[in-house]
Amino acid sequence: METHNRTVLNEFILMGITDRPELQAPLFGLFLIIYIISVVGNLGMVILTKMDSRLQTPMYFFLRHLAFTDLGYSTTVGPKMLINFVVDQNTISYYFCATQLAFFSMFILSELLILSAMSYDRYVAICNPLLYTVIMSQKVCHVLVAIPYLYSTLVSLLVTVKIFNLSFCSYNVIHHFYCDSLPLISLLCSNTCEIEMIILILAGFDLIALLIVLVSYLLILRAILRMNSVEGRRKVFSTCGSHLTVVTVFYGTLIFIYAQPKSSHSFDTDKMASIFYSLIIPMLNPLIYSLRNTDVKYALHKLWKKLYNIFS
Repeated sequence: METHNRTVLNEFILMGITDRPELQAPLFGLFLIIYIISVVGNLGMVILTKMDSRLQTPMYFFLRHLAFTDLGYSTTVGPKMLINFVVDQNTISYYFCATQLAFFSMFILSELLILSAMSYDRYVAICNPLLYTVIMSQKVCHVLVAIPYLYSTLVSLLVTVKIFNLSFCSYNVIHHFYCDSLPLISLLCSNTCEIEMIILILAGFDLIALLIVLVSYLLILRAILRMNSVEGRRKVFSTCGSHLTVVTVFYGTLIFIYAQPKSSHSFDTDKMASIFYSLIIPMLNPLIYSLRNTDVKYALHKLWKKLYNIFS
């Protein structure tokens, strides 16, 4: 039975974001603009933080990797979604679906843990400024990004292999705009208790990462309230407030999708939440975290000036 299903089921049909023909062209234009802004913003952040000498600090090191993960999972989803707006049937091959699931899971999990590392970095910078360079050494920073990449790679491979080693039914329509674990699990004919338990346990580990973020920011808030300088308090609170807002929305959408009971799932609601964290947040992150920063603005201005001198 399993071999037969794998032979017959060589592709899936993605339902996409909407089945209304009159919305296909406007949505294609909208999401193309969103994706281009996301690519330019995140790729620009990677280049800036790598090239400019003023941006060689732990904070910008983490921002570079955050931009890389944003670019990674938005590119895993975005181009295929855009193609599906202009083709008659939104198909995706069996193996490309597995590849998309693996890479998307890897980049999303990496971002979750990098956000935790960023919150810890901000905690050390604000609460232990005199020891900041000692605690956040180059070696520590590399470890704090190596662990997320290693962990996320292992987890994504585990989930992907587990799902695609099970038997799919002949029904091959995925009620989503990309290959995600929950829509794929709903198509399985095999017993899904094991893979559902694995995903639930992994969601629990993700909550530990969220706990690190919350504890870090509670300690930062306490430090802010103890500051005598109103201007210093406002500046630190504004910076951390933006970070905490994005982290809360990002974690909130993931918890909403993956931690709710199977009987409560609505694929239409999940799609809206997925659009937000897979396409909108990667577009907003460079603006929220970096483009309001004076160092980044200076680096960007210097880069434009250098490019102008080269091509003029």
